[in-house]
Amino acid sequence: MAANNRSDHGSDENTRLYNPYQNYEVPINKSQYLYKLPTSPEFLFTEEALRQRRSWGENLTFYTGTAYLGGSVAGASLGVITGVKSFESGDTTKLKINRILNSSGQAGRTWGNRVGIIGLVYAGIESGVVAGTDRDDVWTSVVAGLGTGAVCRAARGVRSAAVAGALGGLAAGAVVAGKQIVKRYVPI
Repeated sequence: MAANNRSDHGSDENTRLYNPYQNYEVPINKSQYLYKLPTSPEFLFTEEALRQRRSWGENLTFYTGTAYLGGSVAGASLGVITGVKSFESGDTTKLKINRILNSSGQAGRTWGNRVGIIGLVYAGIESGVVAGTDRDDVWTSVVAGLGTGAVCRAARGVRSAAVAGALGGLAAGAVVAGKQIVKRYVPI
């Protein structure tokens, strides 16, 4: 794979030249140790190269992690407000800081876990729908939102599950539509 002559170094759009000794001060002819490395991702099967989607494990990690992070930040913000409201007139600065940290930590953990579970359920349902239908489009996200809302409120009865499912489907549809609008109209 090492190129020993200069004729192999033609410009190919899919490769880049790499010299493993470029940062070392060694007395080696550096031009003979140039390797052509691919610039695009390498796939074992051509079916993998055709799909432009995360795997189910990456999907699960992404949705669960972002949901937990978002819930933790929102919960910590609410906890700061609750901690400030719980101040008493004779509190020292150290006690005020302690109240804020305790309430924000407790609320952050609680909200992070709640919203993280919703992200976990959503990712699982979405990956299941994609595996079952072999399609990944707007309706997949809407079905996943509908299923997530229904599963998360199923213990409170059929009526509550139906309402939560409808709201989850609408929310997922709105998020996907908003993403498409941002992609189209916001230059990034």
